[in-house]
Amino acid sequence: MSTHERLAALSAAGVSIWLDDLSRERLRSGNLRELIEDWNVVGVTTNPTIFAGALAHGEAYDEQVRELAARGASVADAVREITVADVQQACDLFSSTWDATGGVDGRVSLEVAPTLARDTEATVAEALDLWKAVDRPNLLVKIPATEQGLPAITQALSEGVSVNVTLIFSVERYRAVMEAYLDGLEQAAANGHALAGIRSVASFFVSRVDTEIDARLDRIGSDEAKALRGRAGVANSRLAYAAFQEVFSGGRWDALVAKGANAQRPLWASTGVKNPDYPDTLYVSELVVADTVNTMPEKTLKAFADHGDTQGDKVTGTGPDAQRVFDDLERVGVDLTDVFLVLENEGVEKFDKSWDELGATVREQLDSAG
Repeated sequence: MSTHERLAALSAAGVSIWLDDLSRERLRSGNLRELIEDWNVVGVTTNPTIFAGALAHGEAYDEQVRELAARGASVADAVREITVADVQQACDLFSSTWDATGGVDGRVSLEVAPTLARDTEATVAEALDLWKAVDRPNLLVKIPATEQGLPAITQALSEGVSVNVTLIFSVERYRAVMEAYLDGLEQAAANGHALAGIRSVASFFVSRVDTEIDARLDRIGSDEAKALRGRAGVANSRLAYAAFQEVFSGGRWDALVAKGANAQRPLWASTGVKNPDYPDTLYVSELVVADTVNTMPEKTLKAFADHGDTQGDKVTGTGPDAQRVFDDLERVGVDLTDVFLVLENEGVEKFDKSWDELGATVREQLDSAG
C-alpha cells in the first residue's frame, strides 16, 4: 500500500487528519500547502509550545518583529499580532477545505493565553477578542477544560464562537465538557445565533495518560502492574468515544439537531508516541473510528503514511474491554483520580511555561530590532 493509500484509508474511515504544528516557515515554504495537497491534512492545531518553538527558530518573523519594534509594540501585543497573523494565513490556506467539507474541516485552532486557565471571565473576554481579531469563519478558539474553563466554553459558544476544548484527560471531565457544549448551543439558539455555523471539537489527550500511568505501574512493580503498561491511553480514549455516542443521541440532542446543531467531535490529541517500546503509530491505528479528528505531529503523520494500518473501526463497542483495563489499574493500586488531577495541572503548567518562553523570545527579538 502506498503512502497516499494509507492516509486515504484513514480518511475514508472517518478520521480527519490534522497537523499538530504551525509556523510561518511552514506557510512561506509551501510545506503546509503540500501537506494539504499530498498528505490528506485537513486542519491544524496550535498551542503555546508550538508557537514558542516557531518563534525561537528561523528568520521568518524578522520583518514583522522589526515593524512591531518600530512602533513600540508591547510584548503582549506583539505576541498577539504574530500568532494571529499565522493563524489567519493558515485559515485562508484551508478555506477551500472548509468549503468542500461544509465547515467540518479546514479548521485552525488558536489558544487563549494559558495564564487565564483558572479565570472564567478573562478566558471568555480573550476568546471573544481572538475570534474578532482572526476574523475567519474556520477558526477554532482553544479553551482549556479546567473547572473554570467549563463555563467559559458555554459562554463563548453562546456568543457564536466555535471552540476547540483542550486539555481533557478524564472521561468524567469530558462528560462535563459535552454538557458545557450542549448548554452553549442552547444559549446560542436563544441568543439568535444560527447553530449550523458553530463547530467544536473536544481534545482528549492520549499519550500523556500512558506516560503518567506507566510510571506509576513501574513503581508498583508487580507482574500484574507491568502487564498493564501502554494500555491506559487507548482504553481511556475508547471510553470517551462511548460517552460521545451516548451524549450525542436522545431527545435533548435531537432538539438541537433540529435547529441545525453539529456534534462536538472527539479529537485525539497528544498522539505522538513517547515510549520507544510502543509502535510509533499506536495512537492512530488503535483509535480509528468515524466522526473523530486525530491531530498528529508531522513525524507521526509520516510514520503512519509509511507503515500505518487501518483495519476498520477499532473503537465502537470496545467500552466494556476498556473499562476492564481501568478496573485492573485500580486493583493494582493506581489512583486514577490523582492521575487525572496531576495531568491537568501539569498540562496547564507546561503551557504556562511555554507562554513565558514565547514572551521572552518576542521581548528579546523586539529589543534586538529596536
